[in-house]
Amino acid sequence: MRRLVGAGVVAVGLAFAGSALAADGAALYKSKCTACHGAEGAGSAMAPAHKGNDWVKTTKDADIATVIKNGRPAAQTRFDKGKYTIGMPANKLADDEVSALVTYMKGLNK
Repeated sequence: MRRLVGAGVVAVGLAFAGSALAADGAALYKSKCTACHGAEGAGSAMAPAHKGNDWVKTTKDADIATVIKNGRPAAQTRFDKGKYTIGMPANKLADDEVSALVTYMKGLNK
């Protein structure tokens, strides 16, 4: 019985931790990404949308994390070549912050 109760407590704790990670990703996205990528990832004249973006949907999390950390020149954009003249700047974020952003971005495409 104790094990069952203990397992339940752990499961609830993990559920809340996942929610907190998603919330952190949303807050980070709002503070770091919306200026260029638009509210809720809808895109803007400066940068492509993340919501409904096939690259975000199909790319490995590690590859998205690399772009977030290192940035990317405008010439390397894979969508709408020539439309965006500014590149993505590198971001100095902790690994857990980058992971939260990737999780949030993937969630925009569900």
